[in-house]
Amino acid sequence: MDTGRPTWRSRAWLVAAGVLFVLALVLTMVGVDRPAVAWTVALTAAVLAVLVLAWALQRTRAQRRRYEEELAAWAGERAAQAERLRIAADLHDLVSHGLGLITVRAAVARTLTGPDGENERAAALTDIERVSRETTTELRRMLAVLHDPGAAPLRPANTLDDLAAIVQEASALGVTTTLGVDGPGEVSPGVQLTVCAVVREALHNTIRHAGPTHAHVGVHRDGETIVVDVQDAGPQRSWQPQPGAGHGLDGLRERVTALGGTLDAEPDEHGFHVTARIPDQERS
Repeated sequence: MDTGRPTWRSRAWLVAAGVLFVLALVLTMVGVDRPAVAWTVALTAAVLAVLVLAWALQRTRAQRRRYEEELAAWAGERAAQAERLRIAADLHDLVSHGLGLITVRAAVARTLTGPDGENERAAALTDIERVSRETTTELRRMLAVLHDPGAAPLRPANTLDDLAAIVQEASALGVTTTLGVDGPGEVSPGVQLTVCAVVREALHNTIRHAGPTHAHVGVHRDGETIVVDVQDAGPQRSWQPQPGAGHGLDGLRERVTALGGTLDAEPDEHGFHVTARIPDQERS
């Protein structure tokens, strides 16, 4: 695959070698019966050889500097593209999460009736207002970062310690979720971030498609692979699915695949099952 990476090519020394070869041929054709002419030709050839070598050296250095500048520009563009993709993924997660919670809470509030339902509706409206404000604040923060990278600090990357908060948030929205983390050992930061993304997206899908139900999140190590399992018990009969744009799992699969892992997401006899296997060599 052509990545557009600059290549290093220089023919200066090839040209210099050709010129020196011609000079050598000229010297061999100069007769020794005329010493004065021979010395003049030899001296001229030596001067020309020095000039050719100096030219080749200067030419090579100039081409090398140009190559390094092109390589630095190419690397910067690649880094910018990767950053744009990361920001796009963060924006998707942010908007999908916020709007998903609002949609689910609004759907739940709409079905509530009776005196007890008034309190639940009030709580749902409070949650909708809170999530709306938080999502708007995050969007403004990220847009500020896009306009000026020094204008606002980036939030710290998620780690396995954040799984409990992710699970608790899902439970607060009606998905009674249990968490089991079975001694994965030391996990690289990139894999920890992806594990959290898998759990968050899987639980968001459960909230959207299954509503109030039960789910279990499991994380364990299998050799040099971190395995993430998220399985729900399926929707209740009265629940109406609230589908999103449909790109969440596709983006998540790309994210896992970029780390050399695999993502399986499919319904089973109980509900929906998401399994991610992410390579991560345990460090001592």
